[in-house]
Amino acid sequence: MQLLNQLKRLVTDWFLCGMVLATVLAYFFPGFGAHGGAMHAELVVNVGVFVVFFLHGINLSSEQIRHGMKNWKLHAMVQGFTFIVFPLIWLFAYFVLGQRISPALMLGFFYLCALPSTISSSVALTGSAFGNVPAAILNASLSSVLGIFITPWLCSLVVGSGAGGIDLGPTLLSLCLMLLLPLVLGQLLRPLLGKWFARYKRYTSVIDKVVILLLVYAAFCDSMVSGLWQQQGDGVLVTAFAGVALLLAVILFLTTRTGRLLGFNHADHVAAVFCATKKSLAAGAPMAALIFQGNGALGLILLPIMIYHPLQLIVCSVMAEGYSHRFKSAQVAATA
Repeated sequence: MQLLNQLKRLVTDWFLCGMVLATVLAYFFPGFGAHGGAMHAELVVNVGVFVVFFLHGINLSSEQIRHGMKNWKLHAMVQGFTFIVFPLIWLFAYFVLGQRISPALMLGFFYLCALPSTISSSVALTGSAFGNVPAAILNASLSSVLGIFITPWLCSLVVGSGAGGIDLGPTLLSLCLMLLLPLVLGQLLRPLLGKWFARYKRYTSVIDKVVILLLVYAAFCDSMVSGLWQQQGDGVLVTAFAGVALLLAVILFLTTRTGRLLGFNHADHVAAVFCATKKSLAAGAPMAALIFQGNGALGLILLPIMIYHPLQLIVCSVMAEGYSHRFKSAQVAATA
């Protein structure tokens, strides 16, 4: 178990270092990764995103999802927080602080709030804390599929649709072709190829992370070429870190209290907290490239989710250890 935890930390550290390196490379070599550059980012990223969501589909167990379809209160809470409570928190913050924060960064915070939950870390943390794993798999997977339609729709409410905003029809069609289609293909081919891909899952997870890093690099290259970072200054980083930390603290407080008010047992409470507070960088990076295609502020729009991703893992890992310890203590007391 200790070796497994060390390997997990190593992979996480490698990925986080990769995100820092991607932003540094974008600063020094923006022309290479920008649209129209030598990397051909628009082609590389599209192929990578298709492959990643195909791998998600082929690794997704439909049997475990069916086992999770029981507790409707838990499902309603997770999806409600993911797509309703998060945006409402942003709306409150916008009325209070919207005029003091860069519009592009404010849009980035909204994009973070509109994203679906993450699958892998939600399920892993729920399992380590003795939570309801089938329910976590169901909610995280359902959130990812719903997000393909709900996230761009929510963004269109803020940015607008049509000229100067998000052209919702073509955007949804692109998201279905690039995200939903490979997901469905993966599920259809799972009976034939699922076991083979499962043997090499550690390699497919590396592909997932490499594609995200390419997306981050391309987004920041476009922002550098447009001159956005030169205009914003270093203060935007401080604002982004402070805003993300505050958002995570608020959502953790609300989800833990709501879980208690709904009378969830330990397993359901853990699944609800970890699934309802997570936001997916794996889905967020490719979706942003499609939703905000051609937007020179894409790097700034992605900044909040890039900060939220490692922060949620660190904080929720500490919480998972606490939940696990309390569960084991309760088991010992019950058998004494």
